[in-house]
Amino acid sequence: MISVRNVTLRRGVNVVLDRASVTFTPGEKIGLVGRNGAGKSSFFGLLNGTLHEDSGEFSIPAAWKMGQVAQEMPETEQSATDFVIEGDSLLLAAQSEVAAAEASDDGMRMAHAYMALHDAGAHDAPARAQALILGLGFSDAQLAQPVNSFSGGWRMRLQLARALMCPSDLLLLDEPTNHLDLDALVWLEAWLKRYQGTLVVISHDREFLDAVTQVTVHVDNAKLVRYGGNYSKFEDMRAEQLVLQQAAMARQAEKIAHLQKFIDRFKAKASKAKQAQSRVKALERMEKIAPVLADAEFNFEFKEPLNVPNPLLSMLDASFGYPPPVDAPPGTPSTIIVRGINRSVLAGQRIGILGANGQGKSTLVKTVARELAPIAGEISEGKGLNIGYFAQQELDVLRPLDTPMEHMIRLARDTPAHLRAPGQSGTEQSLRTFLGTFNFSGDMVHQAVGTMSGGEKARLVLCMIVWQRPNLLLLDEPTNHLDLATREALGMALNEFEGTVMLVSHDRSLLRAVCDEFWLVTKGGVAPFDGDLDDYQQFLRDEARRMREQAAGKHKVIA
Repeated sequence: MISVRNVTLRRGVNVVLDRASVTFTPGEKIGLVGRNGAGKSSFFGLLNGTLHEDSGEFSIPAAWKMGQVAQEMPETEQSATDFVIEGDSLLLAAQSEVAAAEASDDGMRMAHAYMALHDAGAHDAPARAQALILGLGFSDAQLAQPVNSFSGGWRMRLQLARALMCPSDLLLLDEPTNHLDLDALVWLEAWLKRYQGTLVVISHDREFLDAVTQVTVHVDNAKLVRYGGNYSKFEDMRAEQLVLQQAAMARQAEKIAHLQKFIDRFKAKASKAKQAQSRVKALERMEKIAPVLADAEFNFEFKEPLNVPNPLLSMLDASFGYPPPVDAPPGTPSTIIVRGINRSVLAGQRIGILGANGQGKSTLVKTVARELAPIAGEISEGKGLNIGYFAQQELDVLRPLDTPMEHMIRLARDTPAHLRAPGQSGTEQSLRTFLGTFNFSGDMVHQAVGTMSGGEKARLVLCMIVWQRPNLLLLDEPTNHLDLATREALGMALNEFEGTVMLVSHDRSLLRAVCDEFWLVTKGGVAPFDGDLDDYQQFLRDEARRMREQAAGKHKVIA
C-alpha cells in the first residue's frame, strides 16, 4: 500500500502539496488529474523518489519494483527490439549475474544464475519486446532498425514500450498517449487493463482515463482529493460540488455583505465612549472572520420591526421584586429586589445588564417583560411596544408536553392581525417552513418539547421570538445551551437587528459584540456603568478586595 499522510512538498518557494493525504491499495488503477501547474508531476516525483517530502509521512513498500517512462530522448544505435528488452531490469540483473558466475568458475553460483535467468523470462524476452513494439504501431520491418533512425515521437513510443517491458508493482505513466495514434491508444488501453500492478497515470485524454482507471485523484489547492470512479464519474461528482459551492459562495457573499453593512453602520455610529469602542473591536474581529461566520451551517435574522416607538418604555420611581407567596399570612409584604429606578429605554439602544448573581438582573428583565408586576412606581410603555422575551429558564415560556408546531400555532393564533408582518401567514405549512429555518424538520416539529435538549429548546424560543417580529428584545442568558455556531449566528442576528436590545449574559464576546452601553444592577438599584467589560472586571476585583478588607476589619473588631 502507498500511504501519503499530511505531506507537505515544496518546489523552491512554492508549496506544491500542503498537508496532503491519500492512500493507494495494491492493484488500483488511478487517474491523477488537475490543472496545469497544480503539482501532478511533482507528486510523481514523490512516488518515484526523485523528490522528498518536506514534512509528513510518505511510505511505499520497499520490495515494490517501479516502472516509468524515461523522459530523455534515446540516442543509440541499438535495434528497437534490443533497446526495449533492456527495459526489463530483472532480466538485465539476471544476465549480469550469469556473466559474473561464469567468470568466477563457481558451479553452484552458475546453476543459480541460470535458473534466475530462466525465471526472468530470457527465453521469450525478444518476443515480449516485439509484441509491445508492434502494439504501439511499429511495423515488422522496424523491429530491427536502430533507435536513432526514428523521429522523436517514435522514440518516445519506444521509451513507453521499454517502461511496459519492466516487471513492476507500480507503474507511473505521465501523458502516455501524447505520441500515439488511435490504434496504438486502443492497444495500450487493453494492455493496461490486464496490468496486475498499481497504476498511476496522468493524462488529458478523458476516454483513455475512463477506459483504464477506477479511481481518480484530483490535485487541487495543494491537496489530494480522492474520488471513487473513472474520470467521467469524477467530472459528475466535481460538477455537483461546484454547483453547491457556487450556491454556497453566493449565499456567503450575501451574508458577508450583510455583515459588512452592520459593521460599517455601527462603526459610524460609535462614539468615543469605552463601551462603543469595545464594540468596534468586537466588530473588527467579526470582520476578519466574516467568511467563517458566513459559512456557518446555522444562521437566522430578526426581521425589521413594524414600528419602533421612542421611548419604548420609561420607569419612574419603580421598585421591582416578588409578591408574597399565595399561602403567606395576610399583610406579608412583597420582597423588593431593586428600587428607585428612573430609567428610559430608547429606540435603537443596545443595553448590557451587569451585576452579580442575586442582585436583580433577571427580576428587572422579568418585570419589563410583564412576567412580574412592579411593586411600586410605574412603567410607561410606548404605543406599539412589542417584546420578544428569552427567559433564562426556557420552560418559563415553553410547555413541555406541547410540540414546536403547537407552540407556533398558538403563537400565530394569539398574534393580532394588525401586529403581523405583511405575508406572515399562520397556516401549518408556513409555520412548518419557518420552523425548518431553525433546524426543526421532519418529525421534530411534532416532538414534545420536554424531551428535547437544552439547545433545541433555546432554538425554539429564538424561533418564536423571530416570528413575533419584536421591537424590543429582552434576552436573559440566551447562550446557556447554544453551541458555538449558534452563538455566532445569534451575535450576527442581534447586530443586524433594527430594534432595541436588553441583554443579560455571561458570554463576554456576545456582550462586547452587541452592546453599546451597560446598566449595573447592584446594592438594590440600577445605574449606568461608565466603562466597558474590562472596567467591569476590574470593578469586580476591587469589590472583592473591599469585601475581604471589610470582613478582615470586622474580625479585628470582634477579636
